[in-house]
Amino acid sequence: MSARTPQVEPSGGRLPAAPEGRRLRRIELSGTAAKRGEHHGAALADSIRRYAEERVGLAADGSWSGAPAAREKVLRLADSMLPAHRAYAPDLTEELLAMAEASGISAAEAIIAGGFTDFVDTLRGLADPALEEDDCTAALVPNERAGGAAFLAQTWDMHASATEHVVMLDVRPERGPRAFVFSTSGCLGQIGMNEAGICIGINNLSARRGRVGVTWPFVVRRALQEERIEDALARVVDVELAGAHNYLLLDRQGRGFNVEAMPAKKQVRELGLVPLLHTNHCLEEQTRPYEAERPPLLLASSHARLARARELLAEGPIDTQRLMEVTRDPEAICQVPQPPHHMESSGAVIMRPATDELWAVWGRPSENEYESFAFGER
Repeated sequence: MSARTPQVEPSGGRLPAAPEGRRLRRIELSGTAAKRGEHHGAALADSIRRYAEERVGLAADGSWSGAPAAREKVLRLADSMLPAHRAYAPDLTEELLAMAEASGISAAEAIIAGGFTDFVDTLRGLADPALEEDDCTAALVPNERAGGAAFLAQTWDMHASATEHVVMLDVRPERGPRAFVFSTSGCLGQIGMNEAGICIGINNLSARRGRVGVTWPFVVRRALQEERIEDALARVVDVELAGAHNYLLLDRQGRGFNVEAMPAKKQVRELGLVPLLHTNHCLEEQTRPYEAERPPLLLASSHARLARARELLAEGPIDTQRLMEVTRDPEAICQVPQPPHHMESSGAVIMRPATDELWAVWGRPSENEYESFAFGER
């Protein structure tokens, strides 16, 4: 499998259509929080506006939350969540606000565009759930199965229209570690690794009831500001969450944790001697009572992907090539849009912090090449 060196995306103007190049567009965000946000917003303005409009529409039409809501009500709810984000991460809130202003969207639209699946958990608190979501197959692979250097690998699955907006953020703050952050236009971060060797990945979960709180992209970016896994784990555990997600953490020593995080309950499991695999349903009995009921097709998909990942990684040594093949699995893991839910594997990431290596792919892994990202680049 070849790995290609990505190119830095120049700021300003409309983003070239991703399907033409089938490559991850890379945006360098450096300097203060405000400068990072301004560059993000200016570089991806058109994509951010279209993505935000689509996601506000999906939140309002009720297909993901359970019942329609007026656009004004949806935006007021998102606005009410800003204080929680500011209290949790003031600098990241400043970055978000600068990105929104530079791209021409409101702060409320930015909260929805980036933290969409958590936001609809919050909306779900106002309606009876009728869920339409299914996202990501993830694996923590211990040192013992990975030649002494553990992996965190996952697909990122979302409604197929999100794929064109997938980007790689090269975050270079004034203070703190640099990080490569797999994300989408206007979203602060989804999956990533920093130069201190802290990795974080996610699976979406669905809460019976969300609340006004912090959305998951802030948690991802906040964890990537840390240099010790204990501190990164604390950023996941000690936060008032808006919605439900599963978080996976890994460091250079191969210490790993999985956190099933509901707004009302979090459960931590430490990585042992066998791969720790997760999809989109709760595996911990402590969090199951807080999980929303899911449509049968989506629940079946989550169980099938988990079973398939366990089968593919059951025995033998695990290396980068094998993990790439898992993400490309046509039987269950690499998702192709189908009615009625139209979910797609919009990309995938493989991280090996002990060797400072990260590989990522835009779009369905079965159709596109992985690219390598290295902190040694300029």
